[in-house]
Amino acid sequence: MAGRPEFAPTDEQRKLVKSMVAVGITQEKICKVIGIAKGTLEKHFEEEIATAAAAANMAVGQSLFDQATGGNVSAAIWWTKARMGWSEKNTLEHTGPDGGPMQINEIRRVIVDPKADGDA
Repeated sequence: MAGRPEFAPTDEQRKLVKSMVAVGITQEKICKVIGIAKGTLEKHFEEEIATAAAAANMAVGQSLFDQATGGNVSAAIWWTKARMGWSEKNTLEHTGPDGGPMQINEIRRVIVDPKADGDA
């Protein structure tokens, strides 16, 4: 009794799997698109699964780096925050000096009528 023929991936399927892995599509969904079981995917597309995400991250990282060093201010700001740990911080203190109670100074507003001669 003959069973199914051994699966032999095509170059087109390899490219498709690599692209899908690169953008984060799950293996379960890749299997549905290709029409194979997860074990078959893991067996025949081991290299694509192992390297596609890293290659995609490198390509995007290189593009961002090129933009940041080429004068794109938004890319440079993102790079400094994500890679260098820089941040913009707004702080609101709810204590006074040295963690003590807040000191509230009363400010009174006096309205002076410039037309008044001061001799009321």
